[in-house]
Amino acid sequence: MKHDTMMGRLARRLTALALAAALAFGLAGCQDLTALLGESNTAQAASQTAAPAAGSNFTVNFIDVGQALSVLVTCDGQSMLYDGGNVADGSLVVSYLQSAGVSRLECVICSHAHEDHVGGLAAVLAKFPAGHVYAPVISNDTQCFQDFVKYTQQQGLSVEIPPVGTSWQLGSATVQVVGPVAQYDDTNDTSLVVRVDYGSTSLLLTGDMEQKAEDDLVASGAPLDADILQVGHHGSETSTGYVFLNAVLPEVAVISVGAGNSYGHPSEDTLSRLRDAGADVWRTDLAGTVTITSNGTNYTVSSETYVPPEQQNPTLTDGSGQQSSSTQTIQAYVGNVNSKKFHLPSCANLPDPANQVLFSSYEEAIQAGYTPCGNCLG
Repeated sequence: MKHDTMMGRLARRLTALALAAALAFGLAGCQDLTALLGESNTAQAASQTAAPAAGSNFTVNFIDVGQALSVLVTCDGQSMLYDGGNVADGSLVVSYLQSAGVSRLECVICSHAHEDHVGGLAAVLAKFPAGHVYAPVISNDTQCFQDFVKYTQQQGLSVEIPPVGTSWQLGSATVQVVGPVAQYDDTNDTSLVVRVDYGSTSLLLTGDMEQKAEDDLVASGAPLDADILQVGHHGSETSTGYVFLNAVLPEVAVISVGAGNSYGHPSEDTLSRLRDAGADVWRTDLAGTVTITSNGTNYTVSSETYVPPEQQNPTLTDGSGQQSSSTQTIQAYVGNVNSKKFHLPSCANLPDPANQVLFSSYEEAIQAGYTPCGNCLG
C-alpha cells in the first residue's frame, strides 16, 4: 500500500524530474527541460479540477484480465470503463463491475480495435446501459469489434470517434481525450489516450500506444504530466520511451499484463526506463487487480496480493532490489521543422516551440531527413 502526502509527492516529483532531465539531456542541458515541456505542464495545470467537495470519492481499478487491459474509473457514483479485455474476459469484467456496485456506465471507451482491449466490451454493453461509447474507429473486420458495435447499437447508441480535446465530467473528475494527435497505420498507435483529473490527482490511460505516437503526443504540447500512468502495450519495449516519460514523470506506473505471457512482457527495457524515471511499478501479473483511491489531495495504491516493490520491478534477475546498474546515457534531440536541422536541447539556436519536433536518438533524426546543427553537433 502507498500513501502520498502533498509534500512527499512534491519531493518525489522533483527527484524524478532531476533524474529524467539528467538522463534525457545530460547535465549541461538540464536548464532547458522546463522550456521544452513548459507548454505541456502549463496545459496540464490548467486542466486540473478544483478541490472536490467533502464526501466526494474517486477510485481507479486496473482489473486483472491477464494479457489484456480493462480499467474502471468511478467518481461520486459515476463510472467509466476503459477497455474490456479479451472476449473470454467479458464475464469476469461484468462480474467485477457488479461487485463494485456499478449499474450504469457514463461512458465506455475502446482504446483501439485489438481483441485484448475491445473483446470483453460486448458482454459489458449487453449488461450495463451506457451514456456514450467511444473508439478511434467505427468499423473493423474482426468479429469482436463487430459485436462491440452491435451491442452499442442495441442500446440506441452509435460508436463515436472523439476529437482530441473532447472533455466531460465524471462526477467531480474531468476526463479529457488528449490523443492520438495524428493518423497511423499501426492499430496500436491509434489508441485513444485519455487523461483524468480529480483535484490534484491525475491519471493517464494510453492503451497500446507506441513510441512514434508517444513522441508525436509530446511534440503536440498535450497535457501529459500525471501521477499515475497506465503503461502502454503491457510493458512492451516499443512503448513508454524516454521522451514520453520525461513529459509524464509518473509517480506510479501500472502494467496490465498476463503471468508467463509468450511476449515477454513487461520488457526489461521498459522496466529499466521506469526505474530511471523514479516510478513505482505495480503489475497485475504479480499483484492482481490494482486499486487507486484518492480524496483529491492524497491517493493510496493497493492490490489483491502484496508483492514487494523490488519484485514488481527487479533491477537484477534475482529480484534482490539493487540499484539500476545501467550506465547508458539517454540523449534527446530537438528538430526544427522549417530548417530540417536538429540540435542538442542546450543549443542556443533552438527553434520556437511551435516549430520543434523531438527525436529520441541521433539516428531517428537522421532517418527523418534532418541534419545536425553545425554549432552544437558539428
